[in-house]
Amino acid sequence: MSETQAPSSSFRAGLVMSIPVVLGYFPIAVAFGVAATRAGLSPAEAVMFSVVIFAGAAQFLALTLVTSGAPLVLTAVTLIVMNLRHVIYGPVLLEKAGRHAGARHAWAWAWCLTDEVFATTLGALMRGRRFSERLVGGIGLGAYLAWIAGTAVGVLAGESAFEAWPVLDAALGFMLPSLFLALLLSFLDKTQLLTVAAAALATVLGTFLVSPSVGILAGMILGAAIGALKRASQ
Repeated sequence: MSETQAPSSSFRAGLVMSIPVVLGYFPIAVAFGVAATRAGLSPAEAVMFSVVIFAGAAQFLALTLVTSGAPLVLTAVTLIVMNLRHVIYGPVLLEKAGRHAGARHAWAWAWCLTDEVFATTLGALMRGRRFSERLVGGIGLGAYLAWIAGTAVGVLAGESAFEAWPVLDAALGFMLPSLFLALLLSFLDKTQLLTVAAAALATVLGTFLVSPSVGILAGMILGAAIGALKRASQ
């Protein structure tokens, strides 16, 4: 009897796997394009915002800071703190990949390693798919192009695009965290519940007591600490 063929880790497979992320990113990017137009950015400036920054929810914050005249240093520091979690995404994937890991083109695919791209790739690895830079590149490029295209559509739609649907405008703000949570829950098992619960609690407490950025960092640190202790005890 022949062995079961391993799932493909090609660039094309990555593009196919990016479809759920694309479906989540596109409408939110449209909302960003509309928001950028409302804030007074030109069409070219709004699209380049997404091309250069590509930061999801943080991009809305960056838009607010930039258009409100906040100092450049304050804007940069705020965004760096808010996105510090991205520093660990690449090493986590490479560690999970083990001997199959390759980082020759990490400078390219790491650019597209957002929360959702990371969750999609990690889920694929945990289901037995072999790591490849082409796979991550396909997932990341699909997400990146969807974000840029959505921004362009939002710019073309204009600043009054959502005036007739205020509920839809408000609901779009929940799509990114909902998508990320759904991707994570798709591959979590019972052995990870304690770590997830503790990290979630630390995030909520830090957010309400200090700020969202502190909450995210607290959740990352506590979750990583519990995970390390569990691994050391095995």
